[in-house]
Amino acid sequence: MSDSTTNNTKTSGNSAAQKILLSLMQVWAWVFLACLILAFIVAVPLVSGSSVSFLSVRNSQNILVAITPVLLLGLGQTFVIISGGIDLSVGWVMSFASVISALAVRGAFDAGLPLPLAIFAGLVMAIVGCGMIGLFNGVIIAKLKVPPFIVTLGTSFIVRGMALLMSENTTVIGLPRGVRDYGNESLMYYIRGDGGGLHFFQKPEVSVELLRRMDRIITYPVLLTMLVVAIAIYVLRRTKFGKYTYAIGGNEVAAIRAGVPVERHIIKLYMLSAVTAGIAGFLSMLRFTAGSAVIGDPLLLSSIAAVIIGGVSLFGGSGSIIGTVIGALIIAVLTTGLVMLNVPSFYQFIVVGTVVILAVLLDQTRDIIKHKIGSS
Repeated sequence: MSDSTTNNTKTSGNSAAQKILLSLMQVWAWVFLACLILAFIVAVPLVSGSSVSFLSVRNSQNILVAITPVLLLGLGQTFVIISGGIDLSVGWVMSFASVISALAVRGAFDAGLPLPLAIFAGLVMAIVGCGMIGLFNGVIIAKLKVPPFIVTLGTSFIVRGMALLMSENTTVIGLPRGVRDYGNESLMYYIRGDGGGLHFFQKPEVSVELLRRMDRIITYPVLLTMLVVAIAIYVLRRTKFGKYTYAIGGNEVAAIRAGVPVERHIIKLYMLSAVTAGIAGFLSMLRFTAGSAVIGDPLLLSSIAAVIIGGVSLFGGSGSIIGTVIGALIIAVLTTGLVMLNVPSFYQFIVVGTVVILAVLLDQTRDIIKHKIGSS
């Protein structure tokens, strides 16, 4: 056998191995999530010394409720990062939305509007107010060519001050009692054990004993978040808007030459990011029946972590909404499982940070392997 034949055989073998490794790296988040769940299923009963199940109905629903704000922040962030940008203002935009929606609901109800219309007014106020913030970010980034990191960092301070000013540096309370139902009631209720069963759409009137055994399934905020996720998946995969987003992140100059309205599209992206943060703030207001000017601050880094863990490239041009969902689930499962294992909170930060660094390293390694395969 000639040397050239031997070299070709080795090259084809290396290429096949690289393709297999690349395929595994593309689904690592799914595998990691499955391993996490299995590990906590085994570890939680052993450590707690009880029959507590990590995948109980109640715990599963708690995980879904926990990821709702992080996921909503991450959805808009996904579009922005795929385009090659970043939005550091979403946490405080969420807080701003929580405040203005609470003020709007309280004001509208006090003015005599029925509760459903007052809540709708709060949603409109959150979307419009946050959309204007996104417009401000987008115009400065697209038209004045200021780096997104600087613009959104500055905006976060401005919005923080606005939220604290409007709330008078305190929690906005005094909302109608029925607001809590919209933020905490569910599509279904499941009562475990004897005398229980599944109840749809309306919370059953039960005794205190049965109430302890009753679990909520798919709260209204989770349902709305699922709807927003479905819309985001469709937009990114199937529409011209999604194609433009990938094109700008892949090569902005080439996108301009191809006729993509880059500046206008970038403005829309930052408006979208602010609007999804506004929805997160509105839902948090419903859940806690109050407006908080600081509620979104700790969620910014978690939302970015969810996007990165989900496989969205920080260099732009690649990523998916499903990946962000998986990333948010990984963070929620990690934190919930560690809490159930009585692990101190500071270790949770260390673990999540380690996973983020691992995700970035895998992303860079994946790009290197793609380049080698393409050049071979």
